[in-house]
Amino acid sequence: MDTSTLPKASQLALHAARNPRWQPGAPLPLHSEIFAPAAQGCGAGAALAFLQDALRAANDESTMPEERSLLWVQDARAIKLGGRPYRAGLPEGLRHRLIHVAAKTPEDALFAMEEGLRCRDLAAVVGEVAGNPRALDFTASRRLTLTAEKHGVPLLLVRLDAEADLSSARMRWRLASAPSSSPRWNIAAPGRPAWRAELFRARSHPPGEWILRDEPQGLAAERVQATTAPDHGDLVRGPGARSLAAR
Repeated sequence: MDTSTLPKASQLALHAARNPRWQPGAPLPLHSEIFAPAAQGCGAGAALAFLQDALRAANDESTMPEERSLLWVQDARAIKLGGRPYRAGLPEGLRHRLIHVAAKTPEDALFAMEEGLRCRDLAAVVGEVAGNPRALDFTASRRLTLTAEKHGVPLLLVRLDAEADLSSARMRWRLASAPSSSPRWNIAAPGRPAWRAELFRARSHPPGEWILRDEPQGLAAERVQATTAPDHGDLVRGPGARSLAAR
């Protein structure tokens, strides 16, 4: 069955029904957040890996390869902490499609992201915002979610050195760097990127933890088994209570 012609929400629901647990190749939610330490430089790399994984899966189901541009927005503090995108270091299929916006303030970055989400000529929007600026409150998060869902352009928002606050993002990850696998031919060369990734909130999948590796053939995931049952008391406080979904 060709699911590429279905609305994005229907694709997500169908995939979740078939595969309750998240796995590579799952449709990309229209609003995701990635919390990562700026010093490790893993947030943007993981965002690109998620995006490449979703685009690869979509191309496998479609006769029309994805050639639209990618918008990458950073606020000034995110640029200071992690640097600007290096075009030559991007995946080859994205180098000529990158549009970079350097915003002075979080407010400017949020505005640029929202305007990008309104443009259906973009394949996706990647945003990087440092810390927990007041501008990125639940109202701003909700605006991004609604805009992404209205226009069908996915947003991957990287939160550098930030705490998981109230958000309407459909999928939220905590990431940290993990040891790379050894190169096959040159043991002195750097290995492929790897991350320890915790999915702590998702509308379509239960929480879980994986070691993710950006392999040449695609994103690979090794499940990390939890040793203790997670405590969700801070998310759901009983019948009729409001879920904060912040941790």
